[in-house]
Amino acid sequence: MALALPDDAFAPFGPDGLSAGDTAWILTAAALVLFMTPGLAFFYGGLSRQKSVLNMMMMSFGSIGVVSVIYVLWGYSMSFSSAHTDATPGLFFDNPFSLFGVHQLLETKEVGDDTLYVLGGFGTVPAIVWVGFQLTFAVITVALISGAVAERMKFGTWLLFGGIWVTLVYFPLSHMVWGNGLLSGAENSIASWLFGYDADAEAANVPPIDFAGGTVVHINAGMAALILALLIGKRTGFGKVAYRPHNIPFVMLGAAILWFGWFGFNVGSEGAADMLAGQVWVNTTAATAAAMLAWLLVERIRDGHATSVGAASGIVAGLVAITPACGSLTPIWSLVLGAVAGVLSALAIGLKYKFGYDDSLDVVGVHLVAGLWGTIGIGFFATDTGLFTGGGIAQLVVQVVIAVVAVVFTGIMTAIIAFIVKPLGWRVSEEDEDTGIDETEHAETAYELV
Repeated sequence: MALALPDDAFAPFGPDGLSAGDTAWILTAAALVLFMTPGLAFFYGGLSRQKSVLNMMMMSFGSIGVVSVIYVLWGYSMSFSSAHTDATPGLFFDNPFSLFGVHQLLETKEVGDDTLYVLGGFGTVPAIVWVGFQLTFAVITVALISGAVAERMKFGTWLLFGGIWVTLVYFPLSHMVWGNGLLSGAENSIASWLFGYDADAEAANVPPIDFAGGTVVHINAGMAALILALLIGKRTGFGKVAYRPHNIPFVMLGAAILWFGWFGFNVGSEGAADMLAGQVWVNTTAATAAAMLAWLLVERIRDGHATSVGAASGIVAGLVAITPACGSLTPIWSLVLGAVAGVLSALAIGLKYKFGYDDSLDVVGVHLVAGLWGTIGIGFFATDTGLFTGGGIAQLVVQVVIAVVAVVFTGIMTAIIAFIVKPLGWRVSEEDEDTGIDETEHAETAYELV
């Protein structure tokens, strides 16, 4: 159903306002980010035991199916519809029906010699291209959570949870941070309440920074993973059985695909092929390399060996940490941020044994911890506004506040959803878990061994 808009609502955004280069880059970036989810399937699948690798990979592919459908129907509308209409942005989410199905973004109107888009574009990129790019972020955020519940969660329940969670948690948080909501720099936001609003700049005097998803993706997924791990419970052999990765080359392949795709994730978030995009590329590489080396150093000192799984995990920790900060740091500070992330995450993965929660594939230790550090680290290292770069403490305060709000919001909402879904049954039976979730849930095995 087309929106009934007055003539002056048509954006002065004709073909001359589009950039073919920027559009081509964002389409490429969207494909790169979508490729990250199959990469995550290999990463998680390799870390799993042989009898659960297919289920682990299916949870990632299932996320692509469920979230893509929902995002086209109401996800983009809930997140960003007010950016294309005259509606006032909501504090927590936009109207899920105003751009339902996103076909409205395809409408044009001929005015003189120009073809104007009914609802404009996103910078120099058609809005429908931005829909595709943002869809891939929602997909991988849901898929990331699955690593915390490996080997014991019913596949059907996972798909249902993913659909509800992306609607009630991911879309609102993406709107709050990126859609002029509560955690943005807009007039009615926490940052503007704390440090005032600059009407000329149309932003808070000290706006929060989340360039590509430290809060929206990684803190969000990591906190949801922690809640699910606590509520669903431990695997039957947790603390007694040595859970070893069944295929370390899969882990390395997955890490490689994630690193490759992450350039779409971070660099694509600039929305243009320009100098800042180049800075983001360099910062992403620098932080990731530093985190990998730092993780290996921790392993070497602590365990006497630098492992392949450690290298792959360090890569992911560095990518997570630099994600919110990649557009705001110099390359030197990116190296520092990445190195600290590698150390923190390498140490944090042992917390599950200390506190007794079964985060199967260390989503909490990597994504929550590195995501928190990357978001808060901006307050120390951001160019001109960081505590160590001459900007005072205001940026640090804002970053801590948005991180805490994201943790609390995701934690409460995930727990509510988990209790709603609980009557349907979260876990396979103990017998099925011992047999192997691949056979019992999918009637398949990864390897036909004679």
